[in-house]
Amino acid sequence: MFSQQRFSEVTKTYLCRYYEILNEMIAGMTEVRLTDSLSHNFIVQMIPHHKAAIEMSRNLLQYTTFVPLQNIALGIIDEQTKSIADMQGILTRCAGLKNSQQDLCLYDKEFQRITQTMFTQMLNACTTNNINASFMHEMIPHHEGAIRMSQNILRYHICPELHPIVRAIVESQKKGIQKMKRLLQCGSMIS
Repeated sequence: MFSQQRFSEVTKTYLCRYYEILNEMIAGMTEVRLTDSLSHNFIVQMIPHHKAAIEMSRNLLQYTTFVPLQNIALGIIDEQTKSIADMQGILTRCAGLKNSQQDLCLYDKEFQRITQTMFTQMLNACTTNNINASFMHEMIPHHEGAIRMSQNILRYHICPELHPIVRAIVESQKKGIQKMKRLLQCGSMIS
């Protein structure tokens, strides 16, 4: 017979904050005002995505004593803080580059598919009293979503200054996923 796991008070506090951050991210990405510039739209939707990763990492750092995961979380905070600053720095210039209605429609259709998958996976991430493992199960689909959103925008005509930022997102997120998957394979080492 299946019995539901009981969460510790620490796990409940961690999860409560995680779901608050996730809901803020979903609202920030879906309720933002879009324009006829894909460069603008990508930036204003990616910034709340990055902010969520930063806050989720800060949330983890309150509880973990596992140094490799602390290093991953600190790396996320550093990389995504820089990426936000870079995107904010080019937003006004990049917003001037307009796209066709056809491109806007196709981009948005794929964006919706990517984000709905990511939101669902993050809402349903495997959760246990092992906060380290829970964080990685939550962050891997978050990173995968960033990669797919970045690959989607690279199919269209975008601001030249945005290209290196998008490529850096793909590279850093792929590395982060690899590190977390390696740690998850070592199971007992992350408790």
